Amino acid sequence: MKTDNRISDTIDFVKKTLVDAEGGHDWWHVYRVWQLARQIAITEKVDLLVVELGALLHDIADSKFHEGNEEVGPLKAREFLQSVGVEEKVIFHVEQIISNVSFKGGREEQKFKSPELDIVQDADRLDALGAIGIARTFNYGGFKNREIYNPEIKPNMNMTKEEYKNSTAPTLNHFYEKLLLLKGRMNTSTGKQMAEHRQQFMEQYLEEFYVEWEGKL
Repeated sequence: MKTDNRISDTIDFVKKTLVDAEGGHDWWHVYRVWQLARQIAITEKVDLLVVELGALLHDIADSKFHEGNEEVGPLKAREFLQSVGVEEKVIFHVEQIISNVSFKGGREEQKFKSPELDIVQDADRLDALGAIGIARTFNYGGFKNREIYNPEIKPNMNMTKEEYKNSTAPTLNHFYEKLLLLKGRMNTSTGKQMAEHRQQFMEQYLEEFYVEWEGKL
């Protein structure tokens, strides 16, 4: 099977699988990450098939929506990729991308490294920044029925992985506990450059938020 068919089949599979997904982790999130990954890959020496499949399948079964089970995504991706004839070496690499791409909080060590994972991870992190990142964050907070902001509940900057996964803190805390940390964790030079603008936009947004919260504007 040609690479183009593998990609188009994967797009169809992801669209069908995520048809009812939460708005911040739906097909359009995957689409943006896929496009960002392709853009970053232009400047890197990588296996583009692995990058594209990893980007397209990175959220095929996000553990947040599967009772914290981190095995569902890699397994679902493996079963699909086997069904369309992708070779084992590529399947294993895509599984590792899915297992290691996400920010897990705490001091969790990434167990696998590759240039392809670096690219998909940067693309995923970029979609958590800027205007899109703000929209996704509040969409998920609403989905979980969380407070927007509570000045009496401070961000927890030293959470363990389990505390991060089980947090019910106000949505604004997430900016400090994750989003504003991502720029410093980008892997590629292109990703770092793209993160700069998005980070600045988020910082400006937060300044405006606090002014409005106090009724000063």
